[in-house]
Amino acid sequence: MKKLSLLALALMATSVAFAGPPAPKKEGIESKEYQWNAQEGEKIEALQKKGDVKAGRDAYEICGACHLPSGAGRPDGTFPQLAGQHSTVLIKQMADIRAGLRDNPTMYPFAITLVDPQELADAAAYIQSLCIPVDHGRYDSKPGDAPAGWKPPADAAQRLVLGKELYEKQCKECHGANGEGNKEKFFPVIAGQHYKYLLRQMTEIRDGKRRNANPDMVKVIKPYTDDQLVAISAYQSSLAMPGSMCKTGAKKKK
Repeated sequence: MKKLSLLALALMATSVAFAGPPAPKKEGIESKEYQWNAQEGEKIEALQKKGDVKAGRDAYEICGACHLPSGAGRPDGTFPQLAGQHSTVLIKQMADIRAGLRDNPTMYPFAITLVDPQELADAAAYIQSLCIPVDHGRYDSKPGDAPAGWKPPADAAQRLVLGKELYEKQCKECHGANGEGNKEKFFPVIAGQHYKYLLRQMTEIRDGKRRNANPDMVKVIKPYTDDQLVAISAYQSSLAMPGSMCKTGAKKKK
């Protein structure tokens, strides 16, 4: 079980990370030597371990303060939905953050509390075991700070039509018809992901601000306009994976 002092710190840090050592800075996509999924470091060790779901539940406690015990994240996109994500993707992203290849100053102090590759594998196994929430943030979701008289955007249907066209043309091959991704190729599940998180990440990848981005994906979305990114993010957030989504009204893991 994680120390209570660490958990207490996590509970107080849903938007601001606690003080700690600065994250390292490793060259990413801006470097000519960058390899998107280099076979090195603790990532490889963790991928070779068999994750223990029960142990992973304890390891995940500190993560649940921001990503919620259910792994649902936040509909406003500040923290992504993690539930049901492929363990390979989770291990890669956590290892990249720990190594300074992906910039995430809020998560870094928590990511480094996982003590070794086995604990990385355990946490990833537990997160992967969680059902994907169906009540996530979509393009036309009502924001928590919505004023009186708020109405859904009138162009939602139009956005979804354009987004589907773009997705099926250039994203479906890697992320799947239902947003299921590909565990073996490290392509993430996007079904059930929050619209605002998707839009932020797509924008950062297009603009070269996500240093551990897949160069193949950068090439695909580099020409996209802001409106196209809105449309494709809206469509992606509407996807659902058969058999992996939480049942409506189901009691989530705590």
